[in-house]
Amino acid sequence: VGHIYQNIWVTPADLKNGEINVYNENFFRDLSAYYMEWTVLKNGKPARSGRIEDIKVAPQQTAKMKLNVGDVCQKGCCEFLLNVAFKLKNAEGLLEAGYTVATEQLALNEYKAPSMELKNVEHMNVAQAQTVLNESDRNYLIVTGENFRIEFNKHNGFMNMYRVNGTDMIQDGEQLKPNFWRAPTDNDYGAGLQRRYRAWNNPEMKRESMTQRLENNQVIVEVAYDMPSVSGKLNMTYVINNAGAVKVTQKFTATKDAKVSNMFRFGMKMPMPSEFENIEFYGRGPIENYIDRNNCTDLGIYNQKVDEQFYSYIRPQENGNKTDIRWWTLTNAAGKGIKVVAEAPFSASALHYTIESLDEGMHKMNGHSPEVEKADLTNFCIDKLQMGLGCEDSWGRIARPEYQVPYADYEFTFIMTPVK
Repeated sequence: VGHIYQNIWVTPADLKNGEINVYNENFFRDLSAYYMEWTVLKNGKPARSGRIEDIKVAPQQTAKMKLNVGDVCQKGCCEFLLNVAFKLKNAEGLLEAGYTVATEQLALNEYKAPSMELKNVEHMNVAQAQTVLNESDRNYLIVTGENFRIEFNKHNGFMNMYRVNGTDMIQDGEQLKPNFWRAPTDNDYGAGLQRRYRAWNNPEMKRESMTQRLENNQVIVEVAYDMPSVSGKLNMTYVINNAGAVKVTQKFTATKDAKVSNMFRFGMKMPMPSEFENIEFYGRGPIENYIDRNNCTDLGIYNQKVDEQFYSYIRPQENGNKTDIRWWTLTNAAGKGIKVVAEAPFSASALHYTIESLDEGMHKMNGHSPEVEKADLTNFCIDKLQMGLGCEDSWGRIARPEYQVPYADYEFTFIMTPVK
């Protein structure tokens, strides 16, 4: 709200040449009481900065300003962003000198997502870096390499083990699984979405087929599911290279004209051991944000703890999400873990709470967040997108159409790469 209510606005003029428009929304004062700081970010890291002391913009007027932003690659090899902040020169009332009264972030070039082509690691000794596919076990399909072991449950097709350099990435007894549900928010309960969207809470996934093959020293596992309760088909494809990186493709095919509700989200969840406490990501932060509530969060590189992600709202509910993520890493104290990149900016969250523990069910029970016990795991959710929060009111209105996740076809591809 503070961001939306600010009275100084920056828009592009000629960004290639560092030109911006500054609009003074105030009716009765110019901008002489403020100075402007600006920073150019290259792939999330500061590359150039400056400060302008004399800002001459009359009330309700727009002025053009030129910044020395330097050379900006327009070919998409790097992402360049411009952060602008307006600050008080002198203290005013309760506000100290240097207080930020307005901010804006502009894209100097277009973001280009990384290639989703998964290659083998060439610098490894080929004789020691062969990927082995073991199909002989009755219950598990086993994929091994020099420093990793991955297992799939043959009965349901889900990945249930991801061990790299002796460290388990999946909590014992858990699986990497598709996820379409969130713990309903106060707004969701106000609109009855806990009932209207109920079909997406752990929908049945009947494994129809599971195939595997070794190709170019990579293992490819394909699993097909029928989802009768939501009249759809789900196909999961896993490509594993010789270093234990996994490319995951989740594809849902909806039935035309079927009467099925919207879903809360489309993505995957992977409960990890609780030791994975360190988060570093390049996306919107530092606070939680959602697709219709991220205006005040800037793209940047943030280092946080999983313990910092949970916000103790009065009543337990969905929280801790981040949007527009370019990459995300989760590591333990030894620096081991995974890095996730996707075909497009994605959403993610990591909490020491399960979705189930934050979900009060069909009826809002008015519980309290501090009463919810932490789980002995790190619940990592990776989403193509998650429905917005709405917030126009809390007794019926839901997120606007452009922020909903309607019943339709979806496909989501991301790559998990071991970090050591």
